[in-house]
Amino acid sequence: MNASEIGTHVRTGNVSGMLLVCLAAVNGLRLVLDWFHSIWYTTGMPSDNGLPQGLLGDDSLPLYSRVAGRLLDDISADGARPGDRLPSERSLAGRYGVSRVTLRSALTELAERDIIESAPARGWFLAAGYSHAAPDAPPAPTAAGGQSVRGFADYADQYGFRLRDKVLDSTVRAATVQESELLRIGPGAALFEMRRLRFLDGLVVVLEHNRLPLGLCPELAETDFTKDTLFATLRRADPPQLPKVADYSVEARHPTEEEGRLLDITDATPVLVATQLAFNQKAQPLEYTAAVFRGDRYHFRASITG
Repeated sequence: MNASEIGTHVRTGNVSGMLLVCLAAVNGLRLVLDWFHSIWYTTGMPSDNGLPQGLLGDDSLPLYSRVAGRLLDDISADGARPGDRLPSERSLAGRYGVSRVTLRSALTELAERDIIESAPARGWFLAAGYSHAAPDAPPAPTAAGGQSVRGFADYADQYGFRLRDKVLDSTVRAATVQESELLRIGPGAALFEMRRLRFLDGLVVVLEHNRLPLGLCPELAETDFTKDTLFATLRRADPPQLPKVADYSVEARHPTEEEGRLLDITDATPVLVATQLAFNQKAQPLEYTAAVFRGDRYHFRASITG
């Protein structure tokens, strides 16, 4: 029997434990998780150690956050001052061995902390707030804004997988009544919709269906998502749209005929269907996504903090 495993690390008060649930392709079996800290995507490949992720410090941070920390350390070591210009994005991406998308997300994180600022057509500069920043300290979490929702591309970057996206279709259309209620927008408001297949190291892993209010990030309609990522585009919006918390549910079921064809499923392998409603830093609904994962290529792990 083909089965998929969901590993959920739970930390609430003084209670800490690991819940492992084996899910076969059984209709109606459903696991619902609301989390208020971070999520990790894993693929079923063996990890370097058997300890739960999220408890070991910097390794649990998204790659762009670690790049932001390294850049801040280098800025401090070089004795830079407010107003100094940073090297070009291309140069910084080469220095840290990351993509331009990851580098821009790191720069955006530092800009949110008032450490750097951008000037159109001129580049990035140290902001006046840098003189008050603690270079070796990450931003302090707060009850409203210290959390972070991570995307599939963040996972791929962190673990060195080669990510490729195949956009099946994307459009701007009017939101239905149900979508408007879910996303708290007016019926008929502009909605960006996209369906895409996502591959890791050449293997198809997930079929995603994304829906977002276009008003929060008009750039969505013009972005080539075979070359850019959804969350990176949201982080670059003006103002930045930062996925902070999400309602998330996962259920196991048989794939539909279309899902089986798109995900290259030819046997009894089940799928895990993950539904996510993400909220931005102002607690506005930002993204509604239904993701259908091949059950043999996906693990779900969440750190839940109460």
